[in-house]
This record gives sequence, C-alpha cells and structure tokens, in this order.
Amino acid sequence: MARPIFTGAGVAIVTPFDESGVNFKKLEELIDFQIKNKIDSIIICGSTGEAATMSHEEHVSAIKCAVDTAAGRVPVIAGTGSNDTAYGIELSKEAEACGADAVLLVTPYYNKCTQEGLYRHYEATAASVNIPCVLYNVPSRTNVNITPELLYRLADIENIVAVKECNFGQVPEIYSLTGDRYALYSGEDGLVVPMLSLGAYGVISVVANLMPEYTSTMVHSFIDGDIEKAKKMQIDVVPLVKAMFCEVNPIPVKEACDIVGMNVGPCRLPLCEMSKKNREFVTEVLGKYDLSAVNEYFK
Repeated sequence: MARPIFTGAGVAIVTPFDESGVNFKKLEELIDFQIKNKIDSIIICGSTGEAATMSHEEHVSAIKCAVDTAAGRVPVIAGTGSNDTAYGIELSKEAEACGADAVLLVTPYYNKCTQEGLYRHYEATAASVNIPCVLYNVPSRTNVNITPELLYRLADIENIVAVKECNFGQVPEIYSLTGDRYALYSGEDGLVVPMLSLGAYGVISVVANLMPEYTSTMVHSFIDGDIEKAKKMQIDVVPLVKAMFCEVNPIPVKEACDIVGMNVGPCRLPLCEMSKKNREFVTEVLGKYDLSAVNEYFK
C-alpha cells in the first residue's frame, strides 16, 4: 500500500543566490510564499535548486532553513542524491538530522551504473536513514533509467516509499509490476493530469515556483473528482510550461521569478542567463497568467 509523503503539488523550489552565497532570508521568504499559497510540500536542493553547484555547507544549511521555515506546516523533502553513494549517504544522514521529512534521491549521474549497481546504491542509502526515501528518475538529465523491474526489486525496502517519475512512458508498466506499492509523483509539469489518471499522487513542480495555488488546485481538483476542471487547467498552463523549459531548467524559471519581482538572483555557472530572444518569450508568456499572488506578496 502506497504511503504518500504528500498529496497534491510539491514545489521544486529555486535556490536564491547573491554575491555572498545562498540568500537565506530570500529563501525563507520564498518558502513562506509557497505555504501561504497552498503548496503541499517543499522540495529543497533538487535539480531546480541547483544543488550540484552548492557547497556541502550550503546544501545542509539550505535544508535546515527549509525545515525551520516550514515549521511543520508542510512536509520538507531534501534532495540528497549523488553519483557518489558514500557522499549521498552522508548528505541523507545530515538531512535527517536537520529534520527533513524525506529525502529525494536522484539516480547517480555520469557514472552510468548498471541496474544492479543502482539497486545497491539505493539499498545502501535507504539503510542509512530512518526517514522515507523518494527515488528520482530523470533519464534526460542523468542518462540512467530506473526500470519497472528494478522498482519491483526495490519494493522490499520498506522506507523507499515513492518515485518522482519523469519517464512517463513506463508508468503503466510500473503499476502493472508494483501495484500500489509506491506513491508516484509526476516530474513533468506538462503531464500532471495524465499521471494522475494512472494513479499518481501529485507533482513535484517547477511551475509552482510562480503559481503554487494553481498547481495545487489542479491536482486536488482531479483527486476530488472534477476531472474536467483539472484537464482544462492542465491545458491552459501548457504555454507557461513550454516557457519554463525553453532552455535548461532552472534558467527560465529563475529568470521568470526575477521578471515578476521575486528577486531570486542568477543561476550559478555553468548555467548562465538565458538568451534575449527567450527572455522576451518568457516575459510575453508570463503576461498571459494571473500572477496577482506573486505581485501582492513580493511588492
């Protein structure tokens, strides 16, 4: 039986940077904005949070900041995945010590491990902590896929409870092999409703950085039985989803946050500012959506 950490929309929150490092005051502000606008979970230090460019101290401090700011209002899921199993275990232990409700474990990247190596990686990481583990399958970024067969093998590990799945094509097979063993979350903003139709519990969203209540409402509308409303909301958000991924994530969403006055600062190298053409495109698309909640909170 699936044990969801949350139901609805979790935000893959951006990490605000300034000249001194992580802007923790701004991070607190962003988290509070999300919670006050009905987000269901905070996912800190993921791909969208640029964890790959953060020092160990910054990474742990950002997790602690998220836990302290959320203060139990919503679950905090901490990204602690690594291509080095030993380091991922260290980070996961520290996230647990900080009070994170769960850890998000991206597949090891660059190493291109086998499915057996991936099994051992997740087995060792899950054994190192007592909190729930969410597997993160994003082959487009890591070039490693968690197969449905591997999820079947991992089902015996009690604290591996959920999957953030970006490989939509294999979702039916996952359910065929594992039933309701895992809580699945869409890792694609453009495929939330299709994932929900197969049994997912929600989304871990980039778009929610800008529209948390919209994203949460879309998911809960589907869950509450208003399929037509959820379907319409999914279709209506397509232009914004396209804008948020017109360049590699999180470049567009951080630019968008700055355009609308959230002042989250730039990405860290090797990510850089987006092209002028794409920035104009993002600006144009943003003008088509109701961002009054952002305008009110960050005025």
